[in-house]
Amino acid sequence: MKKFRRGTAIVAATALAGLTLAACGSGKDSGGGDSGSGIIVGTTDKVVSIDPAGAYDNGSLNVQTQVYQYLLNFPAGSTDLTPDAASKCEFDADDATKYVCTMKDGLKFANGNDLTASDVVFSFKRIVAINDPNGPATLLGAMKSIEATGDSTVTFTLAAPNDVTFPQVLVTSAGPIVDEETYPADKVMDDDAAVAANGFSGPYTISKYSKNQLAEFKANPDYDGTYGKAKTQTVTMKYYAKAENLKLDIKNKDIDVAYRSLTPTDIADLDKTDGVNVEVGAGGELRYIVFNLNKMPGDSPEQKLAIRKAVASSVNRSEISTEVYKGTYTPAYSMVPDGQAGATEAFKDAYGDKPDKAAAEKYLSDAGVSTPVSIKLQYNPDHYGSSSAEEYAAVKRQLEATGLFKVDLQSTEWVTYSEEYPADTYPVHQLGWFPDFPDADNYLSPFLSPYNKDKSGNFTNSHYNDEDTAFVDTTMSKLLDSERTDGDQASREATLGEIQARVADVVPYLPLLTGTSVAVAVDGVDGVKDTLDASFKFRFTSLSK
Repeated sequence: MKKFRRGTAIVAATALAGLTLAACGSGKDSGGGDSGSGIIVGTTDKVVSIDPAGAYDNGSLNVQTQVYQYLLNFPAGSTDLTPDAASKCEFDADDATKYVCTMKDGLKFANGNDLTASDVVFSFKRIVAINDPNGPATLLGAMKSIEATGDSTVTFTLAAPNDVTFPQVLVTSAGPIVDEETYPADKVMDDDAAVAANGFSGPYTISKYSKNQLAEFKANPDYDGTYGKAKTQTVTMKYYAKAENLKLDIKNKDIDVAYRSLTPTDIADLDKTDGVNVEVGAGGELRYIVFNLNKMPGDSPEQKLAIRKAVASSVNRSEISTEVYKGTYTPAYSMVPDGQAGATEAFKDAYGDKPDKAAAEKYLSDAGVSTPVSIKLQYNPDHYGSSSAEEYAAVKRQLEATGLFKVDLQSTEWVTYSEEYPADTYPVHQLGWFPDFPDADNYLSPFLSPYNKDKSGNFTNSHYNDEDTAFVDTTMSKLLDSERTDGDQASREATLGEIQARVADVVPYLPLLTGTSVAVAVDGVDGVKDTLDASFKFRFTSLSK
């Protein structure tokens, strides 16, 4: 998503072609629901928009997770797709470009309006039609059309048959179902208007709202979906401008839970504090370096490749993980983090897990590259966390320790950075990735698919696999098409392995670290760890005290 978890959370392979999702195990939970008093959750995340058409960020997704239903969803502790507003979804046996969902009967929004197939079609069509620059329309690139048959059947027509990633798209920022009787078809709805309209059918509704200051959520007694009955009737989200204030409030027990984003130093300090508990969940976030194949040093494609391989042979991820991030990030040896089905350690296989000066030197000398190689390395000090400065100072130190590189390290604030890196300003630069759904493809296709600036495609500006250039990679394109439509799990994982090995061989990107999802809770608060799973959804329904 969003350019920017050690635990026992379940990371399950998604069912593939012929995927059928039946309603057993979903729906209202007979247990819990009225236990405990209200809970206060603190965060530094900001809400861009409650309206799904206008948001593609973590802060907005956290609100949307509580108040909207999706056709499918992930239960707490699992990445197995489960019916939410749908009773089942499956590929059409006669035409695998058709993905068909049957709605549950009797669904309603909290304002009393019926929730039917027509609302689903309206929701997806308006995201594409509005195409807000802050919205998730790009996630629906595989959807050619969508139509309703009666009140209960929704049919998606897809660009390719048996697209095994599309069911997971239904759980992302593009998937919330909105009320067509209250949401405008052609523009994003203002937050206050959305709250007043009460077009919510998720486990909670919003009872009080002051944008990016405070939001109060009340349990929806009519919710019939994946998460089951809420264990706490009232949850309040408090928004913080600074992480240090969030840390102070959780340390003083003025709030019950702190979720996103405390610094590694804060987390280490809180881990020693009596009366609070640091909970760590499954991994997902990726920190990596982008090589701009046009602008990076090297007089030929062969020299540029040698430089990239030499850099890959010179970094020490474990050192950065331990010394900078105190173990809250772990070494990443692939663009696909460990724990995802099909993940490998392709970069470890190719370059080892510690610096190898001899190997780096050989790559350079064999390609006729003079040393030290001058590299201009750009990072961002605010968007990816305050520890980025220390992280990239470590990268510079490691590269220069080999004697093979001279690094000019510079930083730029995100407002400027986000405009300059797509404009070929930086030869080598930092980016981060928080995935849309827990599948290996979401760590590969956005980075490796063929790119034409007139179409949606690679956002990193590496120029790898740019169409009609020297960097086009038709082999990679074919491998991506194959894994996305392969219904055999073993065969698909083999193809995913080929893709990761090819990335390590070509090195358009250098994965550095993968993150953990961390929340801090006071004694007596239960359910936090249950929702820190690889679905990247923080569910208030799991919380109780």
